[in-house]
Amino acid sequence: MARHVGGRPAPETDTEVRGEDWDGRVLDGEQFERTAFVDVDLTEAVDTGSTFSECVFRGVRFNASTHTNAAFLNCTFTRCSFFDATFTGSKLLGSVFTSCTFPGLTVVGGDWSFVGLAEADLRRASFTDVRMREVDLSGLQGSGVTLRGVDLTGAVLRSSDLTGADLRGSDISTLDPRDVDLARAVIGWEQAVQLVTSLGLDVRE
Repeated sequence: MARHVGGRPAPETDTEVRGEDWDGRVLDGEQFERTAFVDVDLTEAVDTGSTFSECVFRGVRFNASTHTNAAFLNCTFTRCSFFDATFTGSKLLGSVFTSCTFPGLTVVGGDWSFVGLAEADLRRASFTDVRMREVDLSGLQGSGVTLRGVDLTGAVLRSSDLTGADLRGSDISTLDPRDVDLARAVIGWEQAVQLVTSLGLDVRE
């Protein structure tokens, strides 16, 4: 069973939606609470301002779907596909992803704080101007990932692969360069000084 950050169990659900074809469905400000979505097809769904609270998603296809100002609060996602999905200004606070796929995922703005993405494969994903405080990215497969202008305050990044990642403008204050693969990663000057300082070097004029 997927567990939330801090060891909290996945939410219990009261309602189930199973095997539904919601391909291209328009979700406009809809509200779902403690609902289990199992093997639901949300391909090319257009979601604007909908809220999913303590919901469970298993085997759900979010491929090419768009989510604008939506909220997925304390949800769990297991074996879900996010191929070419786009989240703009959306909140995923406290949600956990397990065994999901993210090729082409694009996230712009919004709040993904306290999200569990341990061991996720984000090699073809892009996050820009996103708040991701205390996110769990331990064991991340992030070779080539884009993390531009991301607030990673308190993020867990141990044993992560950020080879060739674009980290410019992001808060990497909790990143330990001795425990993360940063080969060919792109960073700014201030970040470079921060990393050198974290290695115990004395940076002077």
